[in-house]
Amino acid sequence: MRWLALGLAVLAPLAMAAAPGERPVAAHGARDGTIPAWTIATLAPAGWTDDCCTYAAAIGVNFVLYQGEWTGKPQRVMVLNVWPRKLPSLAAEVQADRKHYRELDPAGKADDLVLHHRGMACSGTVYAGSDKIDDVVVFCDPGAASGIRLSWSLSFDAGDAGKRALLDAFMRVVVASRYRAGTAPAAPSGA
Repeated sequence: MRWLALGLAVLAPLAMAAAPGERPVAAHGARDGTIPAWTIATLAPAGWTDDCCTYAAAIGVNFVLYQGEWTGKPQRVMVLNVWPRKLPSLAAEVQADRKHYRELDPAGKADDLVLHHRGMACSGTVYAGSDKIDDVVVFCDPGAASGIRLSWSLSFDAGDAGKRALLDAFMRVVVASRYRAGTAPAAPSGA
């Protein structure tokens, strides 16, 4: 598992230039009390479908990216969650996630995922589940003025032959993500 985390750390800085077939996509959230309206823009990988309002809403998240037909299974779906800031730091968000994971899967393993995002602080974890389903979760903090924090996640079968390509695409989505106050389209990195 350590090789996976180290490999992703190396790829993250390289993922800033748009790849052939990538296209801009965005998720939006309305003003909520003192939290300003927001937009999270990124680049969808070639051949991936973006959804904010049908499947994403049905599973209670802000945005999803998936290949092929929607199956309802969490594997091979990139998920964006956005929530009001409550914990004092990004590190506290990561620690709370790890604690929750260990409560659900005491035999599961967790490794740090080091990545370099130019626009906001991000920290991630690679989880190897005892159920043979692995997860990559990246938490990002667009700053106190945003009033929010966000995460991107991806689950896949531990033995998935396409894991490397999935992880590369996921990291490209994460590092291309950009926050903007308001709901006007924001340009993702590389667009």
